[in-house]
Amino acid sequence: MEKFFKRSCLQQITPYVPGKPVEELEREFGLKNIIKMASNENPLGPSPMALEAVRNFLSGMNFYPDGNAFLLKKDLASYLGLQEENIIPGNGADELITLVGAAYLNPGDEIIMAHPSFSCYEFSAFLMDAVPRRICTRDFHFDLEAMAAAVTSKTRIIFICNPNNPTGTIVTHRQLESFLKNLPPEVLVVIDEAYNEYVTDPDYPSSLSFLDEGLNILILRTFSKIYGLAGLRIGYGLAGREVIADLNSVREPFNVNAAAQVAARAALRDTEHIRAGRELNLRAKEYLYKEFKRLGLPYVPTEANFVFVDVKVDSRDLYQSLLRKGVIVRPGDIFGYPQYLRVSFGTEEQNCRFISALEESLEQLGSKSAL
Repeated sequence: MEKFFKRSCLQQITPYVPGKPVEELEREFGLKNIIKMASNENPLGPSPMALEAVRNFLSGMNFYPDGNAFLLKKDLASYLGLQEENIIPGNGADELITLVGAAYLNPGDEIIMAHPSFSCYEFSAFLMDAVPRRICTRDFHFDLEAMAAAVTSKTRIIFICNPNNPTGTIVTHRQLESFLKNLPPEVLVVIDEAYNEYVTDPDYPSSLSFLDEGLNILILRTFSKIYGLAGLRIGYGLAGREVIADLNSVREPFNVNAAAQVAARAALRDTEHIRAGRELNLRAKEYLYKEFKRLGLPYVPTEANFVFVDVKVDSRDLYQSLLRKGVIVRPGDIFGYPQYLRVSFGTEEQNCRFISALEESLEQLGSKSAL
């Protein structure tokens, strides 16, 4: 068969590998009662108000969604104290990352991102034949000085994941303010705040204040994490009107499905569900910190709903061992840290089961290495 033309960028793009689905593990090992602590999902599930809103909507599935997401933008504008012209909903924040690349990157342009960080930033560059410049973190924190020094005349976008995935660390308000104000004005800084609702550190940036100052930023947020709507794929971006207009120019029509819009509006109103999610996250963090210390496993203090932990063995071997016990986590080799796991926080029962499986697996792997 004669080969057809392919873009050269496909040679650089590695397809995103999501956390292993529960259904796949059930088929593979014949297991039941599997727990997934790999994809930073909310173990409480979606808001009851969001569930009810979707149930009431279902009879209208034959109609196209509002391509402008008018009611959702109106609710978000009221909630955030912005104008509707400053908001763009997306099919998850992931879509908005791709739209940023489509709007602002030409072949040979550069983006700057941390390493390790969210892989979709790199994808957005490769897709447009642009060049990602990866700046290694320092002690698992963003090295903003090195990122600023990496800016050239080709730099178009800088991605700041805050809190960062997979490390859970943050850039503080003072650090980010200094960084932003010393950049060339034509460079767009994308501040990805997917986990911002979990942050407890008082030094976390008030990023909307930078938007009020007219700085060239795009803030990304999502309903996939604390709001529990990951399966519906909905997020949003906040920026100046010109940036939002640019992104709308490359956005597909009807990019956010109607059920997602309805659920997001209801979830935004359910403050009790948000409070419960935060409290569960704090309890999970305290418990896992205590257990990691007991097991002698160093971890990176986190401001997100996951933790990056040094397991002192090959993470891929440990990952496979945990799978056989019905526990799904993220091996650190995909982030360049082969002895680390990224573990999403679960319910109290799930966290206890993970620690039990982790301890058992570490003992088994230790016994094998001693042979």
